Amino acid sequence: MSSVQLTALPYSPDSANWFALISQYRQPVWLDSGRPQSIYGRFDIISANPDLIITTSGMHTRVQDHLGNQLQVSAENPIQVLQSYQLAATTPRPETPFTGGFMGYFAYDLGRRFERLPEQAKADIAIPEMDVGRYLWAIVQDHEHKKAWLVQHPQANIDAELLQKIQFHDLKQNLNFDKKSFNINSFKESINVDDYLKNIDKIRHYIEAGDCYQVNFAQRFTATYQGDPLVAYLELRQSVPSPFSAFYRTAHASILSLSPERFIAVQDGKAETRPIKGTIARGKTPDEDQRNARWLQQSTKNKAENLMIVDLLRNDLSKHCDAVKVPALFSLQSFANVHHLVSIVEGQLRPGTHPLQVLQDGFPGGSITGAPKIRAMEIIEELEPTRRSVYCGSLGYVSADGNMDTNIAIRTLVCADGKIHCWGGGGIVADSDPNEEYQESLTKVGLFMKTLEEKFSG
Repeated sequence: MSSVQLTALPYSPDSANWFALISQYRQPVWLDSGRPQSIYGRFDIISANPDLIITTSGMHTRVQDHLGNQLQVSAENPIQVLQSYQLAATTPRPETPFTGGFMGYFAYDLGRRFERLPEQAKADIAIPEMDVGRYLWAIVQDHEHKKAWLVQHPQANIDAELLQKIQFHDLKQNLNFDKKSFNINSFKESINVDDYLKNIDKIRHYIEAGDCYQVNFAQRFTATYQGDPLVAYLELRQSVPSPFSAFYRTAHASILSLSPERFIAVQDGKAETRPIKGTIARGKTPDEDQRNARWLQQSTKNKAENLMIVDLLRNDLSKHCDAVKVPALFSLQSFANVHHLVSIVEGQLRPGTHPLQVLQDGFPGGSITGAPKIRAMEIIEELEPTRRSVYCGSLGYVSADGNMDTNIAIRTLVCADGKIHCWGGGGIVADSDPNEEYQESLTKVGLFMKTLEEKFSG
């Protein structure tokens, strides 16, 4: 194994200063812990100018170099194509979780390449189902130890101008983004309230008939916009700081993810997933907030939802792991707009297993499909009028040292072709109340839409 080069950089409590420095370069990515507002995350990973870009649209995966030259078009499994371009293995470094490798997104609809699903929902967001760059360097900030590093893989050859800009940048200069450079109109729902409630009743009938136990059902909201989506992301991360956030600008779209949920992480041979199931709005007063949190922790329905998904994910991890266990069940985590119940499922990776294999065989995450997974996905396809795109897929990294971390792309917005899309949903079970479920879908994303409309409309 080869060694990466680490160069100490000035630490900044807010990585927005670092990302602003490189945001205008090609295909910039920021895997964002939400610090300093969020209390849960630790590392931020920032990069740009990947040497390869690998995209999947329909049945074909394309590989392009940094000049835009097409190197390969393949109809093979896109995860296997991706794996074939992995960087030379590096020795893990405790200072950084990323030593060069892949960063990007895997859209929910990439799951069609792994499972046979009907095609009923309208595919009206014209971006790839997978868009991943191979990044040879990164700025990594460790908010726990208050240190920052420039990480360079042995194959890295950073542009001299960019390298000088990184090494001699003054982080004390103010981060100035003109808020007038982004404008948005009002969000409109893709499905009216009556149809939403009817679809929840249909799901309950499927459950009563024995088709499934739980289905994650979502609705989409869309607005038109003008300007730089990064301005919107910087505003949202102040309002809703989240530990598995990301901003990713590709040739086709900008992805703004404010996710609180880990999908799958692999660290030192151990795989971990942290499903979220169970949600209630934050209270308007401290007393109401505490009552809401206690109610959620005692809710039989929400704990049953969570347990169903824990069982599904235990099965998914067991495909590649031994000693699968659940070290945490129904833990309370609190965010700006909601309280959640979060569990942890982990297992020891079997020798020779690549992290991308674990990702593929757990994809998409059970917490945003339902149980059993394939039948739930068929019902989602039937009842949601439009495809989910990146929403409920995953963003993250796969490092050359064998480590990986990915989110569940909930609380995620997609900006493409002058439109910004935002989704909200929840798990439907036999005793779900349709009106409460509708309100929960609004609670999860209402603050996002309100923030953008108040700050950038007009």
